[in-house]
Amino acid sequence: MKAAVYFGPEDIRCTDIADPVIRADHEILVAVCATSICGSDLHMYRGALDPIMEKGRSQTGHELIGEVVDVGKSVGRFKKGDRVSMAYSCSCGDCYMCKVGQTAHCETTQKAVYGFGIPFGNLNGTHAELMVLPHADAHTIHVPNAIPDAAALTLSCNLPSAIIANRLADIQPGESVALIGCGPTGLMTLDISLKRAPGRCVAIDRVPHRLAAAAKKGATTVDASQPDWKEKAIAQCGGRGFDKVIEVVGYPETLQMCLDIVRPGGTVAAIGVFTDGQFNLNLADVSLRDITLHLNGFANVQPYMWDGLRLLENGVVNPQEYFSHEFGLRDIDKAYATFYNKTDGAMKMLIRP
Repeated sequence: MKAAVYFGPEDIRCTDIADPVIRADHEILVAVCATSICGSDLHMYRGALDPIMEKGRSQTGHELIGEVVDVGKSVGRFKKGDRVSMAYSCSCGDCYMCKVGQTAHCETTQKAVYGFGIPFGNLNGTHAELMVLPHADAHTIHVPNAIPDAAALTLSCNLPSAIIANRLADIQPGESVALIGCGPTGLMTLDISLKRAPGRCVAIDRVPHRLAAAAKKGATTVDASQPDWKEKAIAQCGGRGFDKVIEVVGYPETLQMCLDIVRPGGTVAAIGVFTDGQFNLNLADVSLRDITLHLNGFANVQPYMWDGLRLLENGVVNPQEYFSHEFGLRDIDKAYATFYNKTDGAMKMLIRP
């Protein structure tokens, strides 16, 4: 079958590999109908994980809408022909961490993640024609046919992460809110945030077409590439800083931006995936300003997939609007390059086998 494989920094290619088969009773075999590229995939693409990747073998991709082809003997919730999505992290549903809702830290699977190679459980990826889902009953979900493929595959990661960001920020009516990062997940976060009746919502990014998308939704936008971005942002909240700041990027500089613009006693909810080993956190500043800091890069999305499904079914969010390009799996290299370089108005890539 065709599948995307990591060969090195900025070198992910479609190649032929052996078809996957069910080897355990708790597994299901799924035909991939559509998939995409997540912002967290770009850390791998740019080479941040290169020293621990197995080049030429590790598959990529963790966002799925697919159809069940075969089921293991102990699988009880799914049958052939079911339309499904799954959480990006594989969880058993039975261990202590799963029971307390920390499904990304599953003790059975040892924090296994689809499409990130040996360092994260050596699972197969969604950038393929077929894939196996272990412990399927625990972290896979039925998806109604009425939900478009593009919207449905955001249930694997993006949409539940946006829900988590809003829960951590706990936006109250009338509060000032800043969003740093207007990629697809950031814009879904903004969609939900605006429903919580903030008094002022400011979206901060460097990419013009992403800022335009945020402005269209009603947010005030600030271009972070401008030297006076901070002054312009803080001017929107009376100069005191924002009540709540949400970060959806995953770089040290964007976390520092959050700390620079949050008010004393405010909250920072950072759901970007940070791969840097160090950050110069000024403990005295954060402590004496009474800042609440949430880091949630390894998001526990499985408990929030059903919430995401409800948002889709009720039309509260419309994720398919963020898909700007469609590629075949054979052009996965072009899809990655377009998404990474943000060229041609790139937002989110729809990839079909």
